Amino acid sequence: MSLWDSLVPEAWIMESNAFYYRRRAVEERMAAQRSITEQARAWHSKLAEDFAARASACGDSTSNGIAATA
Repeated sequence: MSLWDSLVPEAWIMESNAFYYRRRAVEERMAAQRSITEQARAWHSKLAEDFAARASACGDSTSNGIAATA
């Protein structure tokens, strides 16, 4: 084990594309809910839909639920 591994043990853990897109879809849905203006709400909703579609394209079966429920 190197010094770097002991300082940052999770440095080599990488999330999958599907997980990343699912996570970002949820984050954008939450940002849409917090948005003050309709323009910001629409933009975050569009980003959430785009990320959910990307997760679905990666073969993720749960992204459809995120798009509908978040």
